[in-house]
Amino acid sequence: MEPGLRTCVSDGTATVTISNTGKRNAMTAGMWRELPPLLARLAADRAVRALVLTGEGGTFCAGADIGALRDAVDEPQALAVAAEEALAAFPGPTLAAIRGYCVGGGCQLAAACDLRFAEEGALFGVTPAKLAVVYPVSATRRLVRLVGPSAAKYLLFSGELIDSARALRTGLVDEVLPEGELDKRVADFAAVLASRSRLTQTAAKELVDGAWDVPVAAAEERAAYWAAQARESGDTVEGAAAFLERRAPRFTWPAG
Repeated sequence: MEPGLRTCVSDGTATVTISNTGKRNAMTAGMWRELPPLLARLAADRAVRALVLTGEGGTFCAGADIGALRDAVDEPQALAVAAEEALAAFPGPTLAAIRGYCVGGGCQLAAACDLRFAEEGALFGVTPAKLAVVYPVSATRRLVRLVGPSAAKYLLFSGELIDSARALRTGLVDEVLPEGELDKRVADFAAVLASRSRLTQTAAKELVDGAWDVPVAAAEERAAYWAAQARESGDTVEGAAAFLERRAPRFTWPAG
């Protein structure tokens, strides 16, 4: 099977699978280029409420396919950054389901997701020091926000791999699951995300992601905007009514 990105949409969740099994799901130049337009199509699909990024078989992604990238017309790092930023900008909740290797560009993609669930035994690494590569500013900032300056320096300075337990302690992952339980946990949690208010999630994602960069006054202005959207949509009233009536809410935002 040719390397590529496989997509499946079911019950409100889009699953994007990185597939290059002969090379531990390393990303080729074509795969890096494919991801942004793929994400744009899924973002425009009203049936998609959450997105899961995972890898084919027993590993997530071992980074960039260095051999394939050597022949890329575009600058390899620019391809990875464009894909990373497209993933970070996806309007709905995103979750990386990780087993096996999550290294280099694979870790860059996982960090661009909103949440990361890993199977015990997964290995994580940020490896530019092994290639004399300067890690992109966007990826560096994202890594620091996740794990803090000291842990980010450990990963960036050494290029060493860390296990799932240490990744959990540093904040690189949010949950670690025993072998055999990752897929069910991810499916169940994605279903929860898909059932919640899209308006709340969209507003929260914007405000959380901008918390470090946006002045307080600007953030408060955006929060007021989203509060007005909630009132106008009727979803707040619907949420309260559903709670009192002990039923699932029927949220309508965005209309159309």
